[in-house]
Amino acid sequence: MVKKIIILSFFIIGLGVLAFNFDDITDKLAKVLRREPTVVISKVNSYYKNNGFEFVKESTNYIPYSQQDLKDIFYSSLNAGYETFTFYCPAEYYECLNDVHSFSSDNSLLTHINNFVSPFNNFDNIKVVYDETGEVTIKVNKLYSPDEISIINQEIDRIIASKLNSEMELEDKILTIHDYIINKTKYDEDRLSGIIKYKSNIAYGPLIEGYGICGGYSDAMALFLNRWNVPNFKVASDTHVWNAVFMGDAWLHLDLTWDDPVSEDRSKDTLLHKFYLIDTSTLESYEITDHDFNKTIYRELAN
Repeated sequence: MVKKIIILSFFIIGLGVLAFNFDDITDKLAKVLRREPTVVISKVNSYYKNNGFEFVKESTNYIPYSQQDLKDIFYSSLNAGYETFTFYCPAEYYECLNDVHSFSSDNSLLTHINNFVSPFNNFDNIKVVYDETGEVTIKVNKLYSPDEISIINQEIDRIIASKLNSEMELEDKILTIHDYIINKTKYDEDRLSGIIKYKSNIAYGPLIEGYGICGGYSDAMALFLNRWNVPNFKVASDTHVWNAVFMGDAWLHLDLTWDDPVSEDRSKDTLLHKFYLIDTSTLESYEITDHDFNKTIYRELAN
């Protein structure tokens, strides 16, 4: 009899606790059923760029309701420097997981999104994991190692201290660095043949080793532009990458690779300014297929 009374007492107490916390329990259950758990948003790293672009924008709540929202989430997590980030597809976005699958399989799209963030936050590769509950996790393998970033930043500090002064106008600084990188760097022709001797695809090649390909030239220039808080991004065609820079009231092209052409005389260093801060009309007048870029992605340059 006593045992039954004790069991009954615990049952009544349990009902009381359940009733007292009923609203909290139902709210949590509703969130699970709606597939909307809380997204943990960590602090951005020091290479975060506070720029507004047309193709991708900063996500406000990391809850997607469209393909554009998904693009913004991928961009925002990269721009923040996250190595791992988890968000959730809401139940009312029926095609969310299908779109996540399409995005994660589209290396071209991810590369274009990559071009709008700092080189130091760029990915070498991305793994996207998701399941039927709507949980999506982005895992980023960074392009630059911490050691490479440290060495490059020290070299940038040295170059700025030795080549620039506080009285120089912004365009004079850009021109000086444009010329410095080209004069220091040789185009890495071996890499085009599959022979990898240098880290010429990233800024380490031009700034530290003296060899670069288009990715290295454009990353190196972007890092200086970021130091000066100049709005910029990288532009990619199917075969090439270069810089876009906002100067005055216009977006302009800046291509160090094509201003450092390879001549027949390998001992001769050539420095041009043909692709230095030019508008899209001028670029297109050269009729170079390497510069055929997608204007629906790089919309700032379409005007």
